[in-house]
Amino acid sequence: MKALPQSGALPDATRTLQPAWVRIAHWLNALAVVLMILSGWRIYDASPVFPGFTIPTGLTLGGWLGGALQWHFAAMWLLFFNALFYLAMNLVTGRIRSKFFPLSPRAVLHDLREALKGHLSHADPSRYNAVQKFAYLFVMFDIAVLIVSGLAIWKSVQFPVLRELMGGYDNARVVHFCAMALLAGFIVIHLTMVALVPRSLLTMIRGR
Repeated sequence: MKALPQSGALPDATRTLQPAWVRIAHWLNALAVVLMILSGWRIYDASPVFPGFTIPTGLTLGGWLGGALQWHFAAMWLLFFNALFYLAMNLVTGRIRSKFFPLSPRAVLHDLREALKGHLSHADPSRYNAVQKFAYLFVMFDIAVLIVSGLAIWKSVQFPVLRELMGGYDNARVVHFCAMALLAGFIVIHLTMVALVPRSLLTMIRGR
């Protein structure tokens, strides 16, 4: 006879691991980030931050500078309001504390070594390991830097404090580009991890 789950517990197949608001925010964020990166590459090519380095046109979005700017600004508002919603919900529900903390450098290094050896367990998909916690907190911070540096570039005169915080307009462009590069790197690693543990994708789609 199959043992019944303990009182109050749900079988793994029916237990909700990712609430609906997390999944919605995740996919909206993914859409906004992809649109912003592709259109941002076209904007970059119009005035390269690093002379001699450009992005292949086939990887960009917008077709021309004006079109790329329209895509970029549209995706910018989606990213901004979605990030506010995600952060607010994490704070209100207490998820940011329960999911991402406690966290220590020692735990991150330990789990990173285990992951590189292929020994890191994924037995409980409802809990993040230290590497995941660090990666998700990092990408939240990185998106915040993207938003702030983007404002310093877009509204340089209206937000002089942000501009000076970035070290001036030209440095703001460098910060914005580097933050974008780090985000693109995170996406590559994230997709690699999803390919290695495909059930994580199903969890983000179905919640279970």
